[in-house]
Amino acid sequence: MSKPFVELIDVGKNYGNISALQGVSVAVREAEVTCVLGDNGAGKSTLIKIISGLHDYEEGSYLVDGAQVRFTSPREALDRGIATVYQDLAVVPLMPVWRNFFLGSEPTNGVWPFRRLDIDKMRETTDSELRKMGIVLPDVDQPIGSLSGGQRQCVAIARAIYFGARVLILDEPTAALGVKQSGVVLKYIAAARDAGLGVIFITHNPHHAFMVGDHFVVLRQGEVELNAKRDELTLDDLTHHMAGGAELDTLRHELDRALHETTG
Repeated sequence: MSKPFVELIDVGKNYGNISALQGVSVAVREAEVTCVLGDNGAGKSTLIKIISGLHDYEEGSYLVDGAQVRFTSPREALDRGIATVYQDLAVVPLMPVWRNFFLGSEPTNGVWPFRRLDIDKMRETTDSELRKMGIVLPDVDQPIGSLSGGQRQCVAIARAIYFGARVLILDEPTAALGVKQSGVVLKYIAAARDAGLGVIFITHNPHHAFMVGDHFVVLRQGEVELNAKRDELTLDDLTHHMAGGAELDTLRHELDRALHETTG
């Protein structure tokens, strides 16, 4: 088994008296999709913020290429090849696709004071990088706001790959999408994995996770409920854990006993 790009070992994080994460371990390897599932409040957002460098952790270890790190900003994480694509994409809707692709990292040509944006390079690079991912747009000059939600997610994935991401964190990329557009995004998650990236796919949908996942981590109230490889569980197992697993079984037994006592 390959050495993890990114590994969290028994990581904990508190907000005042509230424990957001406790004893969480996650490993992300090359050419694998690690799915992190959980309901609202399970700790998924806190986990993203720690891995992406937005928040520090208080317990455990965070390793990148086997060395412990403490990022103080998302820029530091990005410099180590860890890129995050959030659900509310940071795009400017009225700007062209190519301009959004290079937003904040625009190449220039010429010398000062005659330096200007290299628009031809940005257009050509955007088109070729999207085509590498199987995304063919009729015109990269069209406003990115005219693309579907799934297409915008895919542009963000292609952008992260172009700028050197080794680990790609996707925050609920299919949450606001219909079936067809979700399928488009899942296709490009698989493409990112096939390109050699380690992908962290944050989702609350076990069906979407099971379509592309190689490893599954289910969080519940800040702790790991399940940590398993694909060949160690079925979709029904994953759905069972996601839905509450042991808690539902206990509730079912209690309801059955109460019903039996009432009718007895």
